[in-house]
Amino acid sequence: MSAHMQCNKQYNKVKALERKNTDRDEPPRANDGREILHMQVMKIGHSGIEVSRIALGTWAVGGGPWWGDGDDHESMEAIKAARSLGITLIDTAPVYGFGHSERVVGQAIKSFRDEVRISTKCGLVWDGREGSFQFEQEGNRVVRNLTPESVRAELSQSLQRLQTDFIHVYFTHWQSAPSFAVPIARTMDELTNLKVKGKIKSIGASNVTTDHIQEYMKYGHLDIIQEKYSILERRVEAELVPACKQYGISLQAYTPLEHGALTGKFSKSYVPEKSSYRRKLWAFQPHAWPCVVEMVEKWAVLCQKYACSPSQLAVAWLLAQGDFINVLCGARKRAHIEDAVGGKAVLLSAEDAALMRSWADEAISRSNS
Repeated sequence: MSAHMQCNKQYNKVKALERKNTDRDEPPRANDGREILHMQVMKIGHSGIEVSRIALGTWAVGGGPWWGDGDDHESMEAIKAARSLGITLIDTAPVYGFGHSERVVGQAIKSFRDEVRISTKCGLVWDGREGSFQFEQEGNRVVRNLTPESVRAELSQSLQRLQTDFIHVYFTHWQSAPSFAVPIARTMDELTNLKVKGKIKSIGASNVTTDHIQEYMKYGHLDIIQEKYSILERRVEAELVPACKQYGISLQAYTPLEHGALTGKFSKSYVPEKSSYRRKLWAFQPHAWPCVVEMVEKWAVLCQKYACSPSQLAVAWLLAQGDFINVLCGARKRAHIEDAVGGKAVLLSAEDAALMRSWADEAISRSNS
């Protein structure tokens, strides 16, 4: 039996024991009787909005060529399971399935809308508006457009799809490009107006540079940024993390599990299908994949120590990087979000977090040799 299989076996034993002993500690419950498990919480920037430190990402819920067709009922069950696990922040975007993800999220949370915080985005449109070309998919030409008029129109559509009157966190999805430049001052002025009107509660920006952050801060207040961050992808630590600390901005880390590479569920012989999005990722490249698998196998001793799965260990490592970090775990199946979150917080020691970083450094170095 491989080390990562032993790790998952140990975790399953612990979970079975926890289920057996649930009558000893009565957990909090929602108004409809659903069990709500404990979760670490944080405030988003200076907004005062309190959310769970782990958020649910719903890109895959939108389906489409990148993710394949999904089951909407299954996706809604995953969203409900996330809430039962203590997650209070659900992230989506109009472009995820061209409105489909937002519609599914809106339907799923109808019975507990007041228990969760919603974040969605603006800036990527496909209805024939002008903009900088981003990509084309399913006959839709997607462009970047952050003009005030476009932002207003997008928000109106998102509110309808999500069946809500306001959004807690409104992100600019991708920043303006030179071929259709929109000054951040114009975008921020509109976002601030929407905030004053109560249609959004806080402002975020995704896929940014430190120059972008400084511009946003000139014309208003940015509370959170959303960037790719995992134990294997740490470019944000050079400039963006210091900027977040300087301005009191939260950082939401997306792709924390590297699309499954850090779950311990794939062997060295695994090869992504030709149509899979994983084909584009560094972790799944032939020169890197064996090194990644061997790194995750080393985690077995820590998984046993903390009684957690490899996925939970990867998430815990990110949470250990600072209390301003929020981790975005994507899922459209109940089992996926349960594997990533589990039933209790995993609090890594500083020594174990440093050990995991050294193992990752070694894996990256070996893959490049």
